[in-house]
Amino acid sequence: MTRLVILLAATFLAAPAMAQDTGIQALTVTTRGDVQTWSVSLQILAIMTVLTLLPAGLMMLTAFTRIVIVLAILRQAIGLMQAPSSQIIIGLALFLTLFIMAPVFDRIKDEAILPYLNEQIEIDQAFTRAQAPLRTFMLGQTRESDIEMFVKIAGVTDLETPEDLPMSVLVPAFITSELKTAFQIGFLIYVPFLVIDLVVASVLMAMGMMMLSPMMISLPFKIMLFVLVDGWTLIMGTLASSFYV
Repeated sequence: MTRLVILLAATFLAAPAMAQDTGIQALTVTTRGDVQTWSVSLQILAIMTVLTLLPAGLMMLTAFTRIVIVLAILRQAIGLMQAPSSQIIIGLALFLTLFIMAPVFDRIKDEAILPYLNEQIEIDQAFTRAQAPLRTFMLGQTRESDIEMFVKIAGVTDLETPEDLPMSVLVPAFITSELKTAFQIGFLIYVPFLVIDLVVASVLMAMGMMMLSPMMISLPFKIMLFVLVDGWTLIMGTLASSFYV
């Protein structure tokens, strides 16, 4: 997956150099003295394949999963089913992900993509260098218990340091840890709003208004609480700082 993402980025960055008056030249790959030429049709097919897998890479290899789950739980806790809309939540999660992942992407560009485009390193070296920043980021967010579980399932035994973990083990461990962390944060967000619902329901029951929906009465109070504590700033700041502590 990381190789496909890097290939897409390298292709877009190299596009101006590849384009000429007569069209796009065929890609030439040299491996151990053998020269292989990819036709333009195969290049387009490869790019389209990478594009279809890019969303999965964005969700599974970055901070996107944790952010979008927390924002969805926040909307559920407040009781607003359509505000903010799913498009706004995904947009917020996407741009906050780009903000959080900016140092990682900058390292990939400086250490892997630019040297490869300048013909200073081979493509295999570029893939290896590009994996290092992503691996460091994911290892910093992954629980040891999750890594141990997937290492045991995969039957990997020749590991001396965490950096030796194959991506096939690290990626599912990272995703599992992100899901756990997202639901933990979501639980802490949900509790204050749940307390408001319980208080409103108790008051209505004590007043004998059992036919009146507690959600209808508690919604303005939950919105007011969220505004008074500057909720969006707290949520965004907490999510951003949770990746670099």
